[in-house]
Amino acid sequence: MNYKNILFLAVLCCTLFSCSEEFLDKEPLSEVTPENFFVTASDLELYTNGFYRMLPHTSIYNGDSRTDNIIQNELSDEMRGTRLVPTSGGGWDWAYLRDINFFLENYTRSDDEAAKNHYGGVARFFRAYFYFQKLQRFGEVPWYDSTIDPSDKEALTKPRDSRQFVVDKILEDLDWAIANMEAAQNMFEVSKYTALALKSRVGLYEGTYEKYRSIDGYEKYLEASVAASEELINSSPYRIYSTGKPEEDYANLFNSHEAIGTEIILARAYSEALNIGHNVNYYTTTSSYGRPGMPKDLVNSYLYRDGSRFTDQDNYNQLFFTEEVKDRDPRLSQTIRTPGYTRKGESMELAPNLGATVTGYQITKYVTEPVYDTNGQSITDLTLFRFAEVVLNYAEAKAELGTLTQEDLDNSINLLRDRVGMAHLSLETANGNPDPFMADQYPGVAENNKGVILEIRRERRIELYMENFRWDDVVRWKAGETLTQPIRGMYFPGPGEYDLTGDGETNVVLYQGERPDKLVPGVQYYEIGSDVFLDENNLIEPHPDFDNRTFNENKDYLYPLPRIELQLNPNLEQNPGWE
Repeated sequence: MNYKNILFLAVLCCTLFSCSEEFLDKEPLSEVTPENFFVTASDLELYTNGFYRMLPHTSIYNGDSRTDNIIQNELSDEMRGTRLVPTSGGGWDWAYLRDINFFLENYTRSDDEAAKNHYGGVARFFRAYFYFQKLQRFGEVPWYDSTIDPSDKEALTKPRDSRQFVVDKILEDLDWAIANMEAAQNMFEVSKYTALALKSRVGLYEGTYEKYRSIDGYEKYLEASVAASEELINSSPYRIYSTGKPEEDYANLFNSHEAIGTEIILARAYSEALNIGHNVNYYTTTSSYGRPGMPKDLVNSYLYRDGSRFTDQDNYNQLFFTEEVKDRDPRLSQTIRTPGYTRKGESMELAPNLGATVTGYQITKYVTEPVYDTNGQSITDLTLFRFAEVVLNYAEAKAELGTLTQEDLDNSINLLRDRVGMAHLSLETANGNPDPFMADQYPGVAENNKGVILEIRRERRIELYMENFRWDDVVRWKAGETLTQPIRGMYFPGPGEYDLTGDGETNVVLYQGERPDKLVPGVQYYEIGSDVFLDENNLIEPHPDFDNRTFNENKDYLYPLPRIELQLNPNLEQNPGWE
């Protein structure tokens, strides 16, 4: 079944499901009873279609704006260190779990064994997904695997379970799903492969979270990630999408209207015909909606195409834009506007629009034809799970375990580099000469495998840019101080006329004082100190009034529980530092 139909069914399911976001004592599915439902495969399918509402919607790429990946005109509360304890809400909602557990208590009434196996796996996948999100946000949480009677005070006021207990239960659900779900290659429905991809993600997250906090027993989670990743790598139909066009393939994977099933395991569908859209074109091209941009430290981390390090040269922060982006990892020019950039379906070369990005590095990932620039009209399917993440998980988990080999790199990281015609990553070279620029970003990496771990982190940030991984990566690496480093943008020597496309024509003018009397059509004009701020090194400073930021190592990796939940359940304790 095509997921564009599931979107309709999800709306229908809202008439069957209680769509409120109340706590665990809400009544489940008042119109559905075990006696009149859970009989046919269609019943099971219809019910589980409602679980897809848990998946990220139109803001899937906005998750990176919480971090140092996407810089906007206003920093997030996470970046500013200004998060507050909410009175209610704050992500502490359990409605979906109630619906999932209700299904798992009743779906075996069906006589269709194949349907029970598959949709039982779907439900367990979503329970694992639900709890993984809670674990990432709050740490330890109470585990419930059954519906709760509203009068069951003991269940409603139980304390949190340990994070290892919760993670083990998540993996138990995923193992059941992997063993019983259909092995179907469907980009818009969860399958055995989606469950394997989530297991790969969960194992890596928990394994590194515990390792970098010196918690005993972390290895079993990294090993779970490796096992799931290996099964996907060796026994699934997925591979790294490539048509032999290194200057286009990475960009085309994300600006295709229809998700590319070669690599994408699960996606969120959008459709012009169904009037279901998101706002990525508007978000990245307009001057009135955040003005998102890539930060210079991330631009600096892209290697040259031959694999050499951009930051090994003394003047890397004072290179003009056209020289800065020359001969770099082709993913850079397929993620931001660089010389030669054209909109999809058009031939006019465009310079970065400094009015639409606070750093000067204008994002192009997911961006399609200008006809979709209106807010809410983008129709590119958005990726939720893809094979590239799996190979990155595999390489990182093995590196952290100390078992990574060159063959492992060739079957993972180097597949990503092959897509864009990059030189291969060498285990011996990376460990023999760790990159000091990357080491400054992640000082917590130990000497064992330090060089290759830093390279894998580089690769992960670049490959998965704007896919909502950065916050969770920083948390699991215990690398919060990374978010406090200075945020800068493009280099300009000072006032003057500038050519950002390399065609010999001026397209940006920076001035001080009076604006030039004669304005040339198509040229951007910005006043230094008003429209654009330059620091002492002539780098764009996006937030001159908020450049000193802090990260509290004792509290900022987790979110606070809402006050009302602590009042309702006296056995819950607030997360450390949020009391």
